[in-house]
Amino acid sequence: MPDSANAKTKAVQQGEERSSLWPVEDRDVTAWTDHYFNRSKKVVEKFGDQKVTYAVFMRRPVVSAPGLAIRWLEEVARKRGFQLDIDLRYAEGRWVGAGEPIMYLTGSLCHLVDLETLLLQRLGPACVAAYNAFTMCSDLASVAFLAMDARHCAGSDMAEMMAYAAAVGADRARRKNGAIGFIGNATDATAHYFGQEGGLGTMPHALVGYAGSTLRAAEMFDETFPNDSMTVLVDYFAREITDALTVCRRFPRRAADGRLSVRLDTAGSRFIESLDPPSSYAVLERNVPKAIRGYRNEEELRYLVGPGVSAAAIWTMREALNAEGFDKVKIVASSGFNPAKCRLMAEAEVPLDVVGTGSYLPNSWSETYATADIVEYDGVARVKVGREFLIRK
Repeated sequence: MPDSANAKTKAVQQGEERSSLWPVEDRDVTAWTDHYFNRSKKVVEKFGDQKVTYAVFMRRPVVSAPGLAIRWLEEVARKRGFQLDIDLRYAEGRWVGAGEPIMYLTGSLCHLVDLETLLLQRLGPACVAAYNAFTMCSDLASVAFLAMDARHCAGSDMAEMMAYAAAVGADRARRKNGAIGFIGNATDATAHYFGQEGGLGTMPHALVGYAGSTLRAAEMFDETFPNDSMTVLVDYFAREITDALTVCRRFPRRAADGRLSVRLDTAGSRFIESLDPPSSYAVLERNVPKAIRGYRNEEELRYLVGPGVSAAAIWTMREALNAEGFDKVKIVASSGFNPAKCRLMAEAEVPLDVVGTGSYLPNSWSETYATADIVEYDGVARVKVGREFLIRK
């Protein structure tokens, strides 16, 4: 984490600069909003403006993550020069029930009507992702998370929303459950949401392929970044255990100082080196027998003893490292870590230090829909039938 106030100020400024790239000029808002809102704006301009109040809500439980949406709204209001009143009912990081208005927005209908599309884009996905991040971090409270979602996002706007959401969800998990949560992410542009000056990360498979061996990739990294902690990806050649131990022997000081980690990212099409179904059950029986006793459905068994980065794979790596005295070497795991997998990993008490994931992103985009309804026109309560529950009390 940055220690200086200057670093934190710089991070905040970077966030403000980034948000200013979103559509705020009238021509850009017109181009990106739903056409029927543009037509409604023309009608209101012709027949007269009204002061209205919007209720903004989600159709499923979420963690409130309104910061980006509000910042954008306020910036547009400044640009257009109109008064905007924001009655935020659920502050950032609070739990919000389905159908409960997160906020009420009051202002000129002429100025607000064409902003609805862009507002909801910035609110819904962030709130659902914050909910998922909170769930994951709470389930694996003793494990740090690294947000590696950028490559899976549909553009830079989404990447910012997901990074922001991960930070909001993680902060709630810290407050409510003492979790470590998300400590950083993969890109410089959004690192400020985690109090970092830059992105964090390990090494890609491409670097191992370029080097020709896992050991050589580690040596190249060490020579280039001698003062940085090093995380080595060990699944490229399907020799996870062999290559992890080879790197540890090559860098004993790093291993002893806790500045060396190994990352498991094994594909779900195979078991890690030395494992198969019987040995997967055996390693859990040695370490956490309760995890494999009792009923488990197919998905749960895959997370526990299946191919890829399973609980058995992580326990096997920990045993191998400890057997050679490399107990200070950390284990980083990635590949399919969604809330369900995190719950199973917690039950199996996996000896993980860091999870790299983009899977806190909403699994179903149909769940990210935020909705806004006008509930007051010039101070008179009025809303479509069926939405009376939104009227401000």
